[in-house]
Amino acid sequence: MKKSILRSKIIQIFIKHKLSRKHSEICADYLIKAELVEAKSHGLTRLKMYCDRIKKKLINPRPNIKIKKISSSISYINADNSIGFVSSDIGVSQAIKNAKKTGIGLVAIKKSGHFGLSSFYAEQAVKKNLIVFCFTNAPPALAPYGARKSLFGTNPICFGAPTGKVPFILDTSTSIINRGKIRHAHKFGKKIPYGVALNKFGQITTNAKEALKGSQLPIANFKGSGLAWMVDILSGVLTGSSHGGKTKDPFDDFSGPQNVGHLFITIDPKIFIGKKYIKEIKKNIRLVKKLPKAKGFSSILYPGERKNKLYKKNLNRDISVPKKILTEMDELNVV
Repeated sequence: MKKSILRSKIIQIFIKHKLSRKHSEICADYLIKAELVEAKSHGLTRLKMYCDRIKKKLINPRPNIKIKKISSSISYINADNSIGFVSSDIGVSQAIKNAKKTGIGLVAIKKSGHFGLSSFYAEQAVKKNLIVFCFTNAPPALAPYGARKSLFGTNPICFGAPTGKVPFILDTSTSIINRGKIRHAHKFGKKIPYGVALNKFGQITTNAKEALKGSQLPIANFKGSGLAWMVDILSGVLTGSSHGGKTKDPFDDFSGPQNVGHLFITIDPKIFIGKKYIKEIKKNIRLVKKLPKAKGFSSILYPGERKNKLYKKNLNRDISVPKKILTEMDELNVV
């Protein structure tokens, strides 16, 4: 399907679910971009979930989002249970403004929801020549190291830095694979890789449905567990949002709003070394890329390069939409 047609259809669906045109356009752009970078776990497959939560009044389609100024560098946002794309788009924009004024921006968001891929917010800051950290918490999926029950989300860690060329953007979940990939596999009846999740009995499973009822495995054992805990503190405890396993699953838990927390930290790289920053980051990347290549590698890529290549490759191509999602879209469009 042509991108312009798909975008119009998604916007129409969100408008029918009472979002403003501006907010509908923001949501459509994020979902389509996920498809363009081939992160299908965070793309169209989630459209029905957002709409279901709006219909059940768990996402506020017309939120009164309030920005509280703590200082010239710090802002605190009450998202009023808005869809996560909208509050986070506002949040990262505010963090950018703060950093441009003072050299550093710190923005916390409470009462939000799932916001898609962290890298999209990081890109906005990097395009303004800022270094950025993005944190968000998620529903229980990981068992803390030493525990038998899931508590932490797959809580992603995202870091971005300008390079003078393709942005350096590391966006990684603290689980071996993100939960969205397991959701996507379950939706389309596919298996998941071996060794990434356990069933409810604590046994390794490749069955996506069993994995969703069990727990996912963290990266690097106790280190990944510790990082997930760190993100839970930064985006949950610090922001006044849900934490400690209290974040509601957007697909399965309709008992109330998610109350997800987000934290954005933006830094002007010129504050310490001025105009030398770009020269030094280029030197840093050049040193890594000149290293001898491991067997099977023709080049050494830094985080963000692969996703950028996918985006450019797919930008002018039609987007393949599975029949199952087309059917969902037709049903959502008659609300």
